[in-house]
Amino acid sequence: MTDSNTTDFTNPSTFILLGLPGLETAHVWIAIPFCIMYIIAILGNLTILFIVKMESSLHEPMYYFVCMLAVSDLVLSTSILPKMLSIFWFNCREINFSACLTQLYVFHCFSVMESGIFVSMALDRYVAICHPLRHSTIVTNPVVGKIGLAMSLRSSVIVLPMVLLARQWSYCRTNIIPQPYCVHIAVVKVACGDTRASSYYGLFVLFCVLGLDVIFIVASYTQILRAIFNLPTKDARLKTFGTCISHLCSIIVFYIPGLFLSLTSRFDQKMPQHFHSLINNVYYLMPAMLNPIIYGMRTKQIRDRLLHLFFQKGT
Repeated sequence: MTDSNTTDFTNPSTFILLGLPGLETAHVWIAIPFCIMYIIAILGNLTILFIVKMESSLHEPMYYFVCMLAVSDLVLSTSILPKMLSIFWFNCREINFSACLTQLYVFHCFSVMESGIFVSMALDRYVAICHPLRHSTIVTNPVVGKIGLAMSLRSSVIVLPMVLLARQWSYCRTNIIPQPYCVHIAVVKVACGDTRASSYYGLFVLFCVLGLDVIFIVASYTQILRAIFNLPTKDARLKTFGTCISHLCSIIVFYIPGLFLSLTSRFDQKMPQHFHSLINNVYYLMPAMLNPIIYGMRTKQIRDRLLHLFFQKGT
């Protein structure tokens, strides 16, 4: 392992994941809150899926979008957490080259997909508030299925060049990745040669794909707020705006920290690496953990079914 910095190779058989460089002595303890967050994410999202499946009254477009979000969160967290915990607890740092690229693809694919789901939910809220009489005819269950398929195809195609470019680079300097899992920018940074194509494409995905998603969401909520302010009474405005709170909270948790961390990883060289890695890992788990809590607490129908599920035996 000590020779991995100097060995000449173009396609390494394995990468070495360091976990959180600078915090190696605390890996065992750091893993505990991450494990708790992962358990909450798994249980919370599975509970959301179970409730929507079992309650026929929740078989509506809005809740199908929530289910898509839950599935995306499950895959995102599972794509990185098991390997991270194996590094922290068992020092299993090696990962096969192909497995690394697969992890990279799955993680970024479902990140882009989650962004697309938020756009779809913004569209649903826009139609429900701005065109309430037409909502049931515009946003039907078949339409939701087609939107979900379109979001899946979009993310699959957009992220594929990241993997293809990463596969073609030479890794003649090192196969050590100072992360507990493989993500695009971390893999590109350890490649040698001119990797500007990968860097530019990563920025393209960040600004032209996720950025356009944010623009679409902002445009939708501009129209939504207009419609809300035109309602005749304060109670009506608050009640209507309340239907958007869950969506807005999830958007803030997903986009704001992600944009900050993505930019600092590329341009801020002064931030300590161990601090940046730790914050990155916390951020990647936060949406998966918080989304089921947000929707479970803020969505009355889901909250009522959840309470009924736990207390029906006592009644």
